[in-house]
Amino acid sequence: MEMTDSEKQYVCIKCGYNMIGHYFQFCPFCGASNANFITAEECSQRYKIVSSKVNNKVLRLSSYPSLGLEHSAYSIKIDNTIIWIDCPSTFTKDLEPMDKILFTHHHFLGASNLYRGYYTTFIWIHKNDSEHLLSKKHPFDKKFTQDFKLNGIEAFHIDGHTPGFTFYIFEKVLFICDYLIQLDEIFILNPYGPGFFTIEGAEKLNEIIQLKEIDTVCGFNYVMNYQNWEKKFLGLLSD
Repeated sequence: MEMTDSEKQYVCIKCGYNMIGHYFQFCPFCGASNANFITAEECSQRYKIVSSKVNNKVLRLSSYPSLGLEHSAYSIKIDNTIIWIDCPSTFTKDLEPMDKILFTHHHFLGASNLYRGYYTTFIWIHKNDSEHLLSKKHPFDKKFTQDFKLNGIEAFHIDGHTPGFTFYIFEKVLFICDYLIQLDEIFILNPYGPGFFTIEGAEKLNEIIQLKEIDTVCGFNYVMNYQNWEKKFLGLLSD
């Protein structure tokens, strides 16, 4: 059966943003013209998900070839349960079924609605980010409002870059997405959002991670040794 206009989904190849039921003139996320839009079906044909090992329990998931402002998602395998942190922009049917997708924030919802429908995955996001205009067409199963711990994954809401921004720690791995952006050899705090609150969130982040044992940091486009990352991060707080 042919999909109705309200059911069609498009992907911006400049940034990877998924648009549900709308064919905008410009991408609501990055502002690219709709000449850069392809259907979700075409996206699945042109781009695949590849995984790379972070450690024995964590995989990095990325689109191949890179899709726009390529961001990574991460798959955590805990016993017989798979939980993702964030979601790729590309939908594919050949991945191990994931039980839940936990979001750091609403910018990287990707194809989460398609994974939810195909794998019956539960989608979690902070309530503050679920209310953003970019989130309106995306389904969520749990809109959390407090820090929590789930299957050994700790969630910490710090606000800042987005009102609902939440980072995660699993065992010795920190999942920070794009709160810090890597530019060549340096980091900057994400400039998109209220600067004062982003700095406050970074200070709160520092207070929490100083009490944790961490050896690896998973960002939106990098995986890094914690000691090297920490030096760059602390340099931002002292500026």
